[in-house]
Amino acid sequence: MRVAVLVKQVPATENVKIDETTGTMIREGVEAELNPLDLHAVEEAVRLKERFEGTEVVVISMGPPQAKKAVKAAIAMGCDRGVLLSDRKFAGSDTLATARTLAAGLVHEGGFDLALSGERATDGETGQVGPAVGRILDMSALTFVSEVESVGAGTIVVRRAVEGGHERVEAPLPAMLSVVKEINVPRLCTLGGKIRAKKAEIPVVGAAELTIPEEHLGLAGSPTKVVRVSYPQITRKGKKLSASDDLDTALDAIRGLLADRGAV
Repeated sequence: MRVAVLVKQVPATENVKIDETTGTMIREGVEAELNPLDLHAVEEAVRLKERFEGTEVVVISMGPPQAKKAVKAAIAMGCDRGVLLSDRKFAGSDTLATARTLAAGLVHEGGFDLALSGERATDGETGQVGPAVGRILDMSALTFVSEVESVGAGTIVVRRAVEGGHERVEAPLPAMLSVVKEINVPRLCTLGGKIRAKKAEIPVVGAAELTIPEEHLGLAGSPTKVVRVSYPQITRKGKKLSASDDLDTALDAIRGLLADRGAV
């Protein structure tokens, strides 16, 4: 069985900044890491490798050259090898253009029985790329997967987290799974895994090597675009009420402010 894991390198901070002129994320000078939610996809792929003898796990990422760091992090956890899709023509891709590129990357690597990704990326929070890859490649697209029960005989059985509980779903292979963090606890990398990842060669695949029209790449192939970005400007001067001296006086003042505005 061949298993692919789609991972993304994201800023290692919650304070994500967007360039107000271009509408794209500012990555310069920001430390990057493997998307935390993708760690669960990597862990599940490695567990499948341990369950089914002869399984190959390939990690695939799309991003700038420095995204090799995220690919190597997945290899350190137990993936067999990795591939980076990197080209200036990919810059500015929205979720659809990203999904098209990743889908072409899966085809370029020979096709897979299963592909896994995290539920979403922490820098985008859309949760669209995984299911879109599945749709493009005509794979069973299974989202919010909280458990892989069984794989075999051309089918997969999973549990999905849904509002109010879980549902059990059987689907044909190949399948694209977007997993939630409840599916497992990612393992710590061993020293051997880190050494193997450090030595690993990560081939870089560009636009010319993928079977995808140029008009589907990057900004040109993105039907959604950030038109304008602005940050809120705080112009009002607030009144500070302190309870450190007299709690009752502060409470009376708050009640008075609320009453003046008709809130009580």
